[in-house]
Amino acid sequence: MSEGTTKKNIPDYTGAGELIEEMKHAGKSEDILESNKKKTIYEQQDSYRQQRHLGQMSPERQDYFDTKAKKKKGARSYADIHAESSTENQTEGAHKNLKRARMDEGSESMTKSIEDMRKGGSIKIKSVKPPPPPKNWDEMEGEKKPTTSTFTTPSGKTPSKWDTPKRVGATPTRSKWEMTPSGTPSKGGRFGETPTPGRMSTGGFMGETPTPGRMIMTPSGSIKSRWDAKPEGTPSRPGTTLGSFAATPTANEVLSNSLPYWSRGMKDDRNTPLTDEDLDKILPKDGYEIINPPESYRPIRTPSRKLDATPMHQSTGQSGYQVPTDTGKPYELASMTPIEGKDGLPYIKPDEVDHFSALLTEVDEKKLTNEEIRERKIMMLLLKVKNGTPPMRKMAMRTITEKAKEFGAEALFKQIIPLLMSPSLEEQDRHLLVKVIDRILYKLDDLVRPYTHKILVVIEPLLIEEDYYARVEGREIISNLAKAAGLATMISAMRQDIDNKNEYVRNCTSRAFAVVCSALGVPACLPFLRAVCNSKKSWIARHTGIKIIQQVAILMGCAVLPHLKNLVDIIKHGLKDEQQKVRTITALAISALAEAAHPYGIEAFEGSYASSKGNDCVIITLWDGICIYKGKALAAFLKAIGYIIPLMNPDHAGKYTRYVMDILKREFSNNEEDMRKIVLTVVRQCVSTEGVEANYVREDIIPEFFRCFWSRKSPSLIRNSKQLVDTTVEIAAKVGGAEILRKIIDDLKDDNENFRKVVMETIEKICGTLGVADINSRLEEKIMDGIQYAFQEQLSDDTYIMLNGFGTVVNCFGTRMKAYIPHICGTIQWRLTNRSAKVRQQAADLITRIAVVMKKCNEEGLMGRLGIVLYENLSEEYPEVLGSILGGLKAIVNVIGMTKMTPPIKDLLPRLTPIMKNRHEKVQENCIDLVGRIADRGPEFVSAREWMRICFDLLDLLNAHKKAIRRATVNTFGYIAKAIGPHDVLATLLNNLRVQERQNRVCTTIAIAIVAETCGPFTVLPALMNEYRVPEMNVQNGVLKSLSFTFEYISEMGKDYIYAVTPLLEDALCDRDLVHRQTASSVVKHMSIGVAYLGCEDALAHLLNYVWPNIFETSPHVIGAVLEAIEGCRLALGPGRLLLYILQGLFHPARRVREIYWKIYNNMYLGSQDGLVSAFPNFEDEPDNSYRRHELELFI
Repeated sequence: MSEGTTKKNIPDYTGAGELIEEMKHAGKSEDILESNKKKTIYEQQDSYRQQRHLGQMSPERQDYFDTKAKKKKGARSYADIHAESSTENQTEGAHKNLKRARMDEGSESMTKSIEDMRKGGSIKIKSVKPPPPPKNWDEMEGEKKPTTSTFTTPSGKTPSKWDTPKRVGATPTRSKWEMTPSGTPSKGGRFGETPTPGRMSTGGFMGETPTPGRMIMTPSGSIKSRWDAKPEGTPSRPGTTLGSFAATPTANEVLSNSLPYWSRGMKDDRNTPLTDEDLDKILPKDGYEIINPPESYRPIRTPSRKLDATPMHQSTGQSGYQVPTDTGKPYELASMTPIEGKDGLPYIKPDEVDHFSALLTEVDEKKLTNEEIRERKIMMLLLKVKNGTPPMRKMAMRTITEKAKEFGAEALFKQIIPLLMSPSLEEQDRHLLVKVIDRILYKLDDLVRPYTHKILVVIEPLLIEEDYYARVEGREIISNLAKAAGLATMISAMRQDIDNKNEYVRNCTSRAFAVVCSALGVPACLPFLRAVCNSKKSWIARHTGIKIIQQVAILMGCAVLPHLKNLVDIIKHGLKDEQQKVRTITALAISALAEAAHPYGIEAFEGSYASSKGNDCVIITLWDGICIYKGKALAAFLKAIGYIIPLMNPDHAGKYTRYVMDILKREFSNNEEDMRKIVLTVVRQCVSTEGVEANYVREDIIPEFFRCFWSRKSPSLIRNSKQLVDTTVEIAAKVGGAEILRKIIDDLKDDNENFRKVVMETIEKICGTLGVADINSRLEEKIMDGIQYAFQEQLSDDTYIMLNGFGTVVNCFGTRMKAYIPHICGTIQWRLTNRSAKVRQQAADLITRIAVVMKKCNEEGLMGRLGIVLYENLSEEYPEVLGSILGGLKAIVNVIGMTKMTPPIKDLLPRLTPIMKNRHEKVQENCIDLVGRIADRGPEFVSAREWMRICFDLLDLLNAHKKAIRRATVNTFGYIAKAIGPHDVLATLLNNLRVQERQNRVCTTIAIAIVAETCGPFTVLPALMNEYRVPEMNVQNGVLKSLSFTFEYISEMGKDYIYAVTPLLEDALCDRDLVHRQTASSVVKHMSIGVAYLGCEDALAHLLNYVWPNIFETSPHVIGAVLEAIEGCRLALGPGRLLLYILQGLFHPARRVREIYWKIYNNMYLGSQDGLVSAFPNFEDEPDNSYRRHELELFI
C-alpha cells in the first residue's frame, strides 16, 4: 500500500490548526480557585508593611523601675540600650566619613594626574555645566549640584590612552570620564574586574585599568579585527596550553578562575587596615585610647567568606557529574497536610510545626521540670486558641487569662510573640493572639514592663494596617499596655526608636506614642515631646516628635483643644528648620491640629503680635513659606493655611483668602497629583468661609478654576475627582447652582465616560444640596437631555453614579418632570428588553428611584404598564436582575396601591411563591419585602390556603445569613397571622421549635412573639404554656425564649398575664439545666421592667426568691442574665427591698460570697443611690457619737 493511501485511511482526530497554535502561545492557565484560597498577612501586605518581618527581636530587658528585683542574666538596662544605639550611630557615621574621605583622596590624586598630563599638552579639560535635572518633590533647597568634566582631544594629534576608541561614523557617546564615578562593577570579566597581579603584563585592552608606568604611553595605532581571522587558542593567562578551552575545567581551575575580587585585590588600598592617621580623620583625637588586645586572644585568620564558600572537590583526574549519596532521612513534617494533634489537641498546620513540634512527641511529664511543664501547658493552650473549635478556644482563653500570673510574663510572651512574628500568620490567628495579649495585660499589670518593647514590636505594625479593625485592635493593646506599664516605661522602651535610621520604625513609633498620649493624657507627655521636638542632636528625632503631635491630633480630634496652645508652641519652630522634611511635617502637623480644633483655636496660631513683632505667629511664618518654597514644602504649607483660614473671623478670612489665592491660581496649572489635591482642598476651604464674597469668587476664581480643572485634558482629572466635585459644589453654594450648571452641563455629552461620571456626580450633589429653584426652563431641558444621553451611553459595569444621579435629579424637579416622564418610561421599557443583563438591571433600578415622582405627576397609567412589563420579566435567569425587578415591583405597589395594581395581586403573589426559594440574598430580601407589603395592605386578595402555603415557605428563610431577610420574614409572619388568624400560623411555628438549628429556633421564637403582639397575647400564651409540657429540651427553651420576647414586646400589657406564667417560671428557675435558668431570668427581667409600678410586686418578689440562689453561678451568660433580672426587680420592687437581700452577704467570711454581693450592691448603688438613703439601717448612738439623722426619716 502506498504512503498516500495509508494517510487517507487513517482518521484525523486532531483539532483545528489555529486552535492548536493558540494553545501553544497561550502560556500557563490560571487557577480559577486561586482567589478563594486564604492568604496570609504577609502575602496581602505590600513591600513597605513587610518590613516588620525584617526586624530582629530585641534581647530581654530588665524592669527599670523595680529596685527590689534582681537583675536577670543577659537582661539589658536603659544605659546598655542607649550605649548600643549610640555605638551603632557612631559606627555608621564613621563608615560614611571614611568613605567620603577616601573618595576625596581618590579625586585629588586623579586631579593631580590629569593636571600633569594637561601640562604635557596631551589633553585639555573643559568644564561643562550639566543640564538642570527635572524638578523633584524631594529636592532640597540649597543642595549643591555635582558638575562633570568633559575631556576633549585636539584634532590631528595621536589619540591618547585616555581616549575612548570609536568606529568611523559611529554615534558619539559620552566618555567614560564624563560619567559620575560609581563603585566597581561586580560583574566579572576582562573589561569590568579589578586587575590582578598576574594580568598586569597582558596587552592593553579597551577599558582596562591603567597600570603604573603606563600612564603616558601611547596605545598602538589600530586594533586588528579578529572576526575574519582563523580561530586560535589564545591563552587568557600564562600557563594555559592550546586547546585547554575544549576540556571541562578541573576544580582547581574553576577555583582559580572564580576568585572574588577581594581575594585578588587584597593589596588594594580599599582593603588595607585603618592607620592611626585614618582614625584621627574619622574620630576626634581627644577622648579615645588605643587598648591592646588580651594575651589570650587568638584571632581567626581564615576570613568568614572562606568559611561560607561552597567547598570544591579536588581534581581527581576524572571530571563530570557524580550522583550524591543519600546521607540523611528526609524531613517528615514538611507535608502540606495538617498534622493531627494528640490527646484531644487540634490539628497543627505545616507552617506551625516549628512552634508546636514539642507537642508531637510523647514525653513523661514526671521527668520534666516545672518550667518545661509550664511551657507545654502554655503551648497546648495557644494551639487550642489558634486552631481549636469555639468551645475549646473559649476554655483555653479563659484558662490563660485566669492563670496569667501563675504562668508568668516571661513564659507567656516567649511563645506568643514568635507566633505573631510568623510570616505564615493569618488574619484570624492574629486576631485571636492579639485578644490573648489583651486579656493577660489586665492580669499581669506592671509585670509586663520588661517585655514592653517586645510587645510594641509586634503590635505597632497593626497601626498602619489597611484594615480599620486591625488598627483599632492595635490602639487598644497599646493603650492598655501604657496603663499597665506606665509612662516612664513606655518612654524608655520607645526612646531609641524615635531617631532610628529606618523610616518604617519611626512611622510606627510615632503612631504608637500618639496612642500613649491619648491613653495617659497629653499633659503628662508634653515635657518629653518638647524635648524631642527641640532636639539639637538629630533632625530625625525632631521629625519624629513633630509627627507624634500630628498623629495625636488625628487620633484625638477635638480633644486636643485644651492643649492646643502648648502643642503649637512645641512644633512651630519646625517651620523654620534647616531640613525640608522637618518643615514639611511641621506644616502637616499644624494642619492636623487646625482640622481637629475646627471651628475654634485660632488664638493658638495667631501668637502674640506684641512680642518680637509677631515673629512667633504661625500664620506669618506660613505666609513667608508659601512665598519661598516649592514642591512638597509648598504643598504642606498651603494645606496648613487652608485649615487655619476657616478658624478666623470673617474679615481676616476674606483678607487672607485674597492673599493666598494668587499663589493658588499659580499652582492651578501644576501637574503634580498631590499638589492638585491640596490646591483643590484649600480653594474649597477658602470659598466656604463667610468673609469671601460671591462676586470675588465669580470674577477672580471661577474663570481660571474651570479653565485648569474642568477640562478633559486636565491631568489626573479622574484621580482627583472627589476633591474636584466637592470644591465645585462649594463654589456653587457661594455663587448659585444654576451658574455652575451652565458651565458643566455640555460636558454630559463628552466622549469620555469617566468625565461624564464626574459631571453627573457634580450635578447630583448641586441639585441635591441647593435645589433647582433657580434653574430656568432652558437649562432644565439641557439637564434632562444630558442625563438621558449619559444614562443611555454607559459602557462600564459601574452604573451607580449614573443611576443615583438620574434618580436624584428627577426627584429634585418633582412635578416639573411631567413633560419628560413618557420619554423616560419609553427608554425604560426598551432597556428592560435589552440583551445585556446590566442594562436590564439598571432600567429596573431606575423604576425604583422615580416611582414616587411618577405618582406626583399622576402617571398611574404608565406605572401600570411598567408593572406589567416587570411582571412578564419575573422569569429572569440572572439573580441580580431578578432582584432589581422585584424591587421595581415593590416600589410600584407602594405608590399605586393594591386596588389599582396591574397585574392584580391575586395573579402576582402565586408567581412570587417559587421565587422565595431562590438562594440569592438580593432576590430573597426584595421578594419577602414585597410579600410582606401585600400581606400588610392587601391580604383579602389572596386565599387563606395560599397564605398558609407561604408560611411553610417562609420557614426556610429563617435560615438566611442576612439579618434583614430574617427580620422581614418574622414581620411577615405577623402580617399573615393578622390576616388569617393566629392559630394556624402558631401551629406551624411551634412545630418549627423542634428543629436542631439554633438560628432557626431563635427566629421562630421572635416570630411567635410578633404574632402575640399583633393578635394579642391571650391568643398565644395558652398554646405556648401547653407546649412547655413537651419533655424536649429545645422545645422548652424555645417556649421560654418566646415568653422573653413576648413580654419585651407587650410591655405594660404583661400585667394581665404575669400571674398565669408564674408557675411555669418557677419550674424553669428550679431546673437543672443552666440554659433554662438563664432564659427564665431573661423573662423575669423583661416582665419586671414592663410591669414596674403597676401593682404586681407580690409576683415579682416571689420570682425574685427563685432568681436569687443563682447568683453564685460561674457561667458568664447565666450570671449576666441573673444580674439583669435582679436589676429589673430593683426597678419594680425598689432598692430598699433589695437591700435586705444584699446585707446578708456583704460581710460574709467567704471571699467568693462577698465578691458577688458587693457586685450587686455596687450596681444597685449606681442605679438608685438616692433611694438607698432611707433604707440604710439605723445605728444606736454612742456616748461620744450620734449616728441618727432625723431629716432622713421624713416622708412626704
